Amino acid sequence: MSDAARATLPPLRMMRRPLVLGGLTGLLALAFLMALAIGAMPIPLGEVVRILFGLDADSQSQAIVLGLRLPRAVLAVLVGAGLGLSGAALQGLFRNPLADPGLIGISGGAALGAVSIIVLGHMLIAVIPFAADPRLMPMAAFLGGLAATFATERLAHHRGVAATGTLLLAGIAINAMAGALMGVLIFMSDDSQLREITFWTMGSLAKGGWSGVTLAGPFVVLAVIVLLRCARALNAMLLGEREALHLGVSVERLKRIVMVAAALAVGASVAVTGIIAFVGVVVPHLVRMAAGPDHRIVLPGSALLGAALLLVADSMARIVVIPAELPIGLVTSLIGSPFFLWLLLHRKGLKA
Repeated sequence: MSDAARATLPPLRMMRRPLVLGGLTGLLALAFLMALAIGAMPIPLGEVVRILFGLDADSQSQAIVLGLRLPRAVLAVLVGAGLGLSGAALQGLFRNPLADPGLIGISGGAALGAVSIIVLGHMLIAVIPFAADPRLMPMAAFLGGLAATFATERLAHHRGVAATGTLLLAGIAINAMAGALMGVLIFMSDDSQLREITFWTMGSLAKGGWSGVTLAGPFVVLAVIVLLRCARALNAMLLGEREALHLGVSVERLKRIVMVAAALAVGASVAVTGIIAFVGVVVPHLVRMAAGPDHRIVLPGSALLGAALLLVADSMARIVVIPAELPIGLVTSLIGSPFFLWLLLHRKGLKA
């Protein structure tokens, strides 16, 4: 490498963060506008921009954008950012690129908490007056996700290392247990509860609205703020737990913070939208492929790309089978499962 080439390396590294995050911010803005424009009744982008800025616009288009598509798009941004960022933080914490809120049991535990309120909530209301509070469901989902996270981490933890194979097996076991308990609750449910449970298990933004934004928003925003502040500590964790301790990182405290914040974001998201798979495992890998392993880029980048990906997936879900609508969980699974298989084969090839 020439001296001139070497001289350009530090500036290029310094520019990587604003370039990547700026590009992802632009992608998110475009995906957001497209989500407002695309649907059973397409609306031109210019019309969408006029509506957002309060300028003169067609009243029907204004009602569709502001009343239907805008709250749905805001919810997609919140949930996508929370899932993508949680996946990136968990992968950094476990030093495991396969770690994911769904794969290690958070989504299953959170869904179990939400389904428990759906089926048993009327019993709780008869005993506990505040059980009718709509915030009870995201709290139950949060506690379910948190319990599943700690159970998976404890089962996989051996001599200071969370082994990849053990982590995945523990996640499978926790998900199976959560699925079995959900099966019991489904058996106990009536027809209306069964329809609502189907909504959670397949994932959808259709019933979120501004009420969903209000319920999930504070939890997800709090989790995002907390996780973004963990970037430097997670960078130290890339060297190993012992090395991170030598660098002054409180490893056990970091684990608790990351797992609680991830469970908070995923639990609140699942409570409003149901299970949306693979966002947490696909998005961080795409960001690392573009920007490297630095969590100061990976964490905010995963939040931005997760939000953009969920906006695109929701737009696809709304137009593929018009006038019906695909559950968004099916769309993200169709996108994410081939990527996950490629990742497994790629890792297998590296170890061969």
